[in-house]
Amino acid sequence: MGSHFSERVLVFHNCDDQKLEITYPCTWQYTVIGLDRDAIRLAVADVVGGREYSLAASHSSRTGKYCSLHLSLTVETEAHRVGLFHALKSHPAIRIVM
Repeated sequence: MGSHFSERVLVFHNCDDQKLEITYPCTWQYTVIGLDRDAIRLAVADVVGGREYSLAASHSSRTGKYCSLHLSLTVETEAHRVGLFHALKSHPAIRIVM
């Protein structure tokens, strides 16, 4: 029988100073914003690599200059979640990650 490993991390929410407990692994969602939907899709594929994920179109700005997509995938640890955030944020095709 294989062992199941989970990591618990306590995070403080900045706005209301509320405590949120995250148990890893878990499904996490990012919103990624950039100028070109196809370029964002390629950037996500590049950063995520061979991991399974879903990517869905979200909104476009009023002027149509910016578009956003919702990325959903399983993160294994706090370090993995934060690392993906920084890798997405630093990709040239992506302007903002939330």
